[in-house]
This record gives sequence, C-alpha cells and structure tokens, in this order.
Amino acid sequence: MTYKKVKLDLKKSPKKWLITGVAGFIGSNLLEELLQLNQKVLGVDNFATGFQANLVEVKKNVEKRHWKNFKFIEGDIKDPKICNKITKNIDYILHQAALGSVPRSIKDPIATNESNISGFLNILNAAKNSNVRSFTYAASSSTYGDHPALPKVEENIGSPLSPYAVSKYVNELYAEVFFKVYGYKSIGLRYFNVFGKRQNPDGAYAAVIPKWINSMIKNDNIIINGDGKTSRDFCYIDNVVQANILASVMPKDKSHVFNVAFGQRTTLNKLAKIIKSELAANNYQYSKEFIYGNFRDGDVRHSLADISKIKKILGYSPEFDISSGLKEAIKWYVTKK
Repeated sequence: MTYKKVKLDLKKSPKKWLITGVAGFIGSNLLEELLQLNQKVLGVDNFATGFQANLVEVKKNVEKRHWKNFKFIEGDIKDPKICNKITKNIDYILHQAALGSVPRSIKDPIATNESNISGFLNILNAAKNSNVRSFTYAASSSTYGDHPALPKVEENIGSPLSPYAVSKYVNELYAEVFFKVYGYKSIGLRYFNVFGKRQNPDGAYAAVIPKWINSMIKNDNIIINGDGKTSRDFCYIDNVVQANILASVMPKDKSHVFNVAFGQRTTLNKLAKIIKSELAANNYQYSKEFIYGNFRDGDVRHSLADISKIKKILGYSPEFDISSGLKEAIKWYVTKK
C-alpha cells in the first residue's frame, strides 16, 4: 500500500491519535501532518526538550477546523497516572517523547534512563492495558553500537556505546517481551540522523545540521568533530513522518523493528559543503574556514541503513535525499532569521 493511498484512507476514516513529545521537533511535524489529514490528535509534552513555539507554528500552518481536532496536555510520561489517562480511547500511539543526545546521556545517564526506559515502560504498559490498536515508538540507529558492518541491517547489532544507546535498545527488548508475554504488538523505528524544520539549533546538545546552519547564517565558526570523514545516513523529517504513519496502519502479525533513513551515506565534510552552498543560494555567504576538533565520545565512525525491510513490508518510499532535504530545511531556517 502506498503512502498516498494510506493518507486518502485516513481522510475518509479519521482516527484518534496520541503523540508523546508533541511539542518536539519530530512530534510537531507528525502533528502537522495528521491534522492536515483531518485526524483527531491528543498530544502530551513536559517541555523538557519541546517548545510551545512549535505548537504555535503548527497552528499557523493548518486550517482552523483542523486545529480544533487537537487537544494538548502538559504532562510527563515518567508519571504512570498521566500515561493511563492519555491512552484511554486512543486508536494509534506515536511515542516520540525521550531525552535525546549521546553526549547528554554520558553527562547524565540517570535522567536518560528515567525518561527513555521508565517513561517508555509506563506508556507501553498503559497502551497495552487500554488495548490501544497500534503502538509505534521512536527507536534509534545508536542501537547498532560497535557492530562494524555496513549497511546496518535490523537483525545485526553490536554492543551499545553510550547510555542513550542502552536506553533505546532496552525499549526494543521491552517491546519484544510485551509481544511474547502479553501478545501486545508494536513497531520500533530506528531513526538515522533526522533533520528538518523546527529542529532546535541552540544549546549544548543541538544536532549537527541545525547547529551548522545556524552558525553559517551568523558567520560563526564551524567545528567538525575529528577529520570530517565520519559519515551518517541523514534522513529528512518528511521521510520519518511517512514511516510513522505507515507503521501505525500496518496490519501486525508480531512486533517489528525497522530502519528509517534514506539509505545514503554523507561525510561531515560533504555535509558542511552542501550547507554552505545551499545557504549561498539563499544569499548567505559563509566566509570562514572549517575548524577540525576532537572526535566525540560515544560516536560511531560510520552509519548507513539498509532500508529494504521497511520498503518491502511497509511500502516506505523516502522522497527526500540529503540535498533536497537540506534545501527544504534551509528555507525554514532562513525565514526564522
């Protein structure tokens, strides 16, 4: 089934969705798409990493009649009572709430564990108890750890390299156990370096793409970790939104885990050059030389996803590669300056 067909079917037969982490980068993009598809959405966020401004922007981008289909609750998934409350009478859950960032987890593993493991278990258990039809959660490519093979295939993982990676792997273990013990099925989506509009460029734990875009716009120094030959499979946000919605409506025979990426490797050196070039096309000339720093603790050297499984089973068809995705993302960042 194609994504286009799935969207048409949803418009004809709206469902009730819950998005955790709805005020975050990925959560707010999911909200925008679902509201435009005339779905009813309940969103929850504790604003640890999400922003009210993201919800305000979604409101501006959708029709008034669609915005009326959204209800927001400020709350924390670390509270089981909140999880029990928000999962009642829900068809589909998109669980995005988490404390991201490998460096953040190295600095504070306890906070990462509380949000990403205890919080995950709370919402998964509540979903099971409420008989929620579909539970899709944000997994992570960090789960591959030190496994050297490229591309990354879902069945072959190594040892985790950070507390964040441990937390995301534990999510998958709990999801599998809930299927084996309770028969409750779920879908984990291993995100590979997601980027796009509304991704926060500020703060110590900002992802590389928004951080570099913001720095180049300001003509500040760009620091590349290591020699710049480190590579990642960067995935534009619209591809991730597609994967979440396809996973939600998929008939489930068991619990699954899928890679979500474009399936293309880009070095940090090439990434910096593409951003510089695209900003120049938007009349922002970056005049400084790139600076090379130390390799970052907990980072893997190379990452590339095999996306054949998600294509075959879900009909996933990513529309944006790194270049076309950056073109769209940069349009958003320059309008914010």
